[in-house]
Amino acid sequence: MKLRVNVVLLLVNLLSGCEVESPQISITEPSAATRFLSGGENSGYSRVLESRPFVFPEDHGSHPDYRSEWWYFTGNLNNETGRRYGFELTFFRFALAPSVAERSSAWGTNQAWMAHLSLTDGRAARFIADERFSRQAIGLAGNNLNPFLLRLEDWSVASSGPEFFPLKLTAGTDDGEIRLTLTAIKNPVANGDDGLDQKGPEVGNASHYYSVTRLQASGEIRVGERTERVSGLAWMDREWGTSALSRNLEGWDWFALHLSDGRDLMYYQLRSNQGNASPYSSGTLVEADGRHRTLSPDEVSLTALDYWQSPASGAEYPVGWELAIPTEQIQLEIQPLIPHQELDLTVRYWEGAVIATSMAEEGSLSGRGYLELTGY
Repeated sequence: MKLRVNVVLLLVNLLSGCEVESPQISITEPSAATRFLSGGENSGYSRVLESRPFVFPEDHGSHPDYRSEWWYFTGNLNNETGRRYGFELTFFRFALAPSVAERSSAWGTNQAWMAHLSLTDGRAARFIADERFSRQAIGLAGNNLNPFLLRLEDWSVASSGPEFFPLKLTAGTDDGEIRLTLTAIKNPVANGDDGLDQKGPEVGNASHYYSVTRLQASGEIRVGERTERVSGLAWMDREWGTSALSRNLEGWDWFALHLSDGRDLMYYQLRSNQGNASPYSSGTLVEADGRHRTLSPDEVSLTALDYWQSPASGAEYPVGWELAIPTEQIQLEIQPLIPHQELDLTVRYWEGAVIATSMAEEGSLSGRGYLELTGY
């Protein structure tokens, strides 16, 4: 599960001449992401109606006939002395109309792109975040498949050879930068029902969703004036669709954890506007050898432990959690690397590096990962 947002109000000037079909809402509202997903006219776009086998390398590339999709990378990194860092780099593609209008200008396109970069320095208790926008025209943004290249101006994710992996991630702002190489340790896994991730009872209210849950990361990270050689573990999520959330949903709490026993855990809790967990919440547990299974909401217990209130937005986020899966002998306390990891960008949400420790009496299980909180 990953954030999809209404960036139409910002992108109209970039994409003048495109038919805009999205609901006109304030993109700074806490529920803007969910309202965008549940509203608007979807006719003309492809819909996710059934599962299908993922085909690689094709499915690593763009699916422009669907309304939106993203490529999402997060990771926890250490320098040589153990100083901890986190990063997020996400590319979003949005179709503003189901087809390209006939135009003589080379600037004409029906596709808009946005990218987010965030960096966390645990020791300095520093968090930075930035975003970029562009149209898919004259080489400003877009995706090539052979070889794989995802770019928005000078931010990019690129294969270093004929195979998809290893990938080179390059993105930076005045405040920070990443130059990382990611190599897959495990194969892609299909989330949900063989990659069909149903978000509610409505027909077509779903996405195609797969993950590469364990990647070896190495390279350089800069936060402020400090540049470090780093290494660690990263995560890749891929999701695309046209409509993915019911109107009565307020947001979600999404966890992605690398566990110390070699397992990887993804779980998202969809929340209704009454604060209840949706029965369409779901997750995936990946064994050390790559075998995986879907987790139902009946198997997973989530309890908020600690909260942080943003001085910028006033939003109060549950940044500390207890996560338990009794059938898998998992009982973890999850705490943020630093509390203030709110991305106060076009759409405001909290996403940051977290640390997991065992809450079992004789447990030694631990982990690191990322947590995303929306709708607060």
